[in-house]
Parts: sequence; C-alpha cells; structure tokens
Amino acid sequence: MDTLVQIAQLVLMLSILVILHEFGHYITAKMFKVRVEKFYLFMDAGFALFKKKIGETEWGIGWLPIGGYVKLSGMIDESMDTDQMKSEPQPWEFRSKPAWQRLIIMLGGIIVNILLAWFIYTVVYSTYGKKYVSTEVVQQNGLAFGETGLNVGFKNGDRILSVDGKYQERFDRMILDVLLGDNIKVLRDGKEINVHLTDANKKEILDKEGRDFMNPLIHATVVDSFPVPSAAKQAGVMKGDSIVGINGKKLMYRVQLNEQAFKNKGGFITLDIKRNGNPLQIKVKVDKEEGTVGLYQVTPGNPKYTVTEHYNFFTAIPKAMEESYSLIVYNVKQFKLILRPSTGAYKHVKSVVGIANNMPTSWDWEFFWRFTALFSIGLAFMNILPIPGLDGGHAIFTIAEMITGRKLNDKAAGVVQTVGMVILLSLMVLTFGKDIYEIIARKFF
Repeated sequence: MDTLVQIAQLVLMLSILVILHEFGHYITAKMFKVRVEKFYLFMDAGFALFKKKIGETEWGIGWLPIGGYVKLSGMIDESMDTDQMKSEPQPWEFRSKPAWQRLIIMLGGIIVNILLAWFIYTVVYSTYGKKYVSTEVVQQNGLAFGETGLNVGFKNGDRILSVDGKYQERFDRMILDVLLGDNIKVLRDGKEINVHLTDANKKEILDKEGRDFMNPLIHATVVDSFPVPSAAKQAGVMKGDSIVGINGKKLMYRVQLNEQAFKNKGGFITLDIKRNGNPLQIKVKVDKEEGTVGLYQVTPGNPKYTVTEHYNFFTAIPKAMEESYSLIVYNVKQFKLILRPSTGAYKHVKSVVGIANNMPTSWDWEFFWRFTALFSIGLAFMNILPIPGLDGGHAIFTIAEMITGRKLNDKAAGVVQTVGMVILLSLMVLTFGKDIYEIIARKFF
C-alpha cells in the first residue's frame, strides 16, 4: 500500500507537469497556425493506452511514463517522422514559419513550467505559509559533523557564516551551498576561519553522507518515517522512537547513525532506543550496497527548527517569483557540480524510479504541491539544456539561424535529432537501471 501511494503521487505529478509542458507547445503552435497532429501524455512506443482524434489533432495516453509530446506538422521531433519532410513545405507546417515564431513554440513548454511553479508557490505560500528550516535556529548551539565533515576541515561547534561570501537563511539551502561552493567561512571559538572544499572532499561527502554530513548538536533523534523496503522497520523500529545511542555510544549528532551504518555495510548495528520512556535495544541489518538501515529522522526538519512566514495571495506573488528564480539558480549550480567528474556527483542523479522510492508513503497535499513546483522548475531547466532532442537543442539551432541567416537542412536536422535521442535514451537507461538495481539489491541481497 505504501508503494502504491508513492507511485500514485509520482504519476499524478508527472501527468500534471507533462500535460502543461506540452500544452505550452500546443498553445503557441496554435497561435501561429501550426497544425498539431498529436498530443500525448507519456510515450506511445508501439501502442497507446488511449487515443481519440478531435479535429486535426490525435489526443492520447501512452504506456511509457517518461514524458510526453506534441507532434507538429513539418517538424522532426521525438516521432522521428522524416517522410513529411520530403514534400513541399505547406503554410500550416512548423518549418514554414519564421524563426522567431519557431523559437517561441520551442520555448512554450519551458515558459509554462516556470509560470506553473510561480503559481503553485503563490497558492502554497498563501495557504500554508512559506516554511523552511532556519539556519540561525539550527546552528544556535553550533553544528555537529560526521567523520567525513571532520576529515575535510570542519569541527564540532562550528557555525557557518557564509559560503562564497553569502549567508543563507535556509538550512537545507545552506547544506547545498556548502556542497556547491568553494570557500566556507565559519565561526570557531570566537574566530572566523576559512574552510576550503576540494572536489575530492565533496566526493567523500556525497559518497558517504550526502546532505546529512552536518546537523545541529543533539542528544537524541526521533524516527519520522521509513522508505520501502526498510530493514529498520522490519527489525521492530517504530515511528516516534527516540534513538539515543548507536553500538553502545551516546548519540551526539544526527549523522552518527549514517556513519555507523556505512562502516557496517552488509552487517548489523544496534540502536539504543527510548520508546514511551522505556529503554530498549534493536539490532538492525545494514544494506550492503548503500550502507543504510532504512529510516528517516525528524531532525533537523522538525517544528523546533522550522520558520513559517505568512502571506496573503498578493504578497505571496513576489515571494513565489523569488523562490522560482532561486530554484533555477540552484539547478544551474547542481548541473555544474554534476559536470565535474572528480566530485562523483553524477553517480547520485536519480531517475523517476529513484524519486518515487524516496517520496512519502502517506499522502500529503502540501508536500505534493511543493514538490510539484520544485520538479516543474527542474523540468524547465532540463529542457532548456542545448542538447539535441530537447527543447533547448531545437532552440539553439533556431537562434543560430536567426543570427547567421542559415537554416539547418532537413537531412542534418534528422541526424542531429537521432543523435540527441540516442544520448537521452542512453542516459535514461543508465539512471533507471541504477535505481532499479539499488531497489532490488536492498530487497533481496
């Protein structure tokens, strides 16, 4: 049942994002009187689950949930239909339109994704408030670091003042800033100290602890929820349990659990727990691939560290714009990190399978809409990348045409589209394969 809830959330989110993204292409194409032959949610490779022709457009749902598409007359796209390009251009075809119109059509989906995120954040902020984990509150008594954090130059009790010269009020963003930045200024024993992270340092953090490498100083952490499957849940750990020690050692910082689990890959660790005031010990098997025990801890995202800013619909609009812009910036920073092989960040890229496996197991509309907005910006960023087969790939060639006055011929366009699709499908196979393997390995080995 938990898995079904995760899948349902992911499918609904993808359906909303794909339909509206493709609608951006559809509505701009219709604006410039380009014929839309197909509008599909998900890919219909081989067959469709549903299809119906209304007017000149075939509307349908494919069986493969990895996106969707609109097929425009006179354009080489995901369908790889080149036969239509052999005839003389017609007035209703994409290729007959001026370059500036074609560019707007190509960017239509991206624009809708950004506007969607803006709208969702506006509604969420005016309904639930803008919530975030406060850096100031989290590090009020200093921060605690796992062994990896200590190895790269931090010390327990440090307070982060800035990353690359900027202070970040949101602790989740502060963690990202540290991983994406270069120079971190900390307050240590009343003195300002500079900590520099190399790519090797970042690789060590990402491989061993990820975002959990720094946390507030604590003496206990509460179990919030479990992924599926979960060795901890199977062993008898329950939501609400307070973990006060690991392998006989008092818990001093949240990531201590991650450290001990990672050290005992394929083995066992013993959790010292307090349940309703009663002490008990539970022996838990550690996943041999990832070095995890399968539980999520409440800190630092509990109400104690969370700040809520309240807005009405109109005052939420500029805050939503600000958040959408910030997410675009963070997507750029993360992409730059992924492109640096020495950091190993590319190994942590997840497919929709991996994303679904990490979604909550109970339905939460507030989380759902926040995550949909976040993913909408991610989809917009991914599509703007100048990769053949993506919107950005089409756009870059159109911009080049507008600058040089020379259009890419149909044969070359077909080759470029084919190469782009091969690259995209290869990346998808790799990320899907990695995530599926990790799930199987955790379940059966």
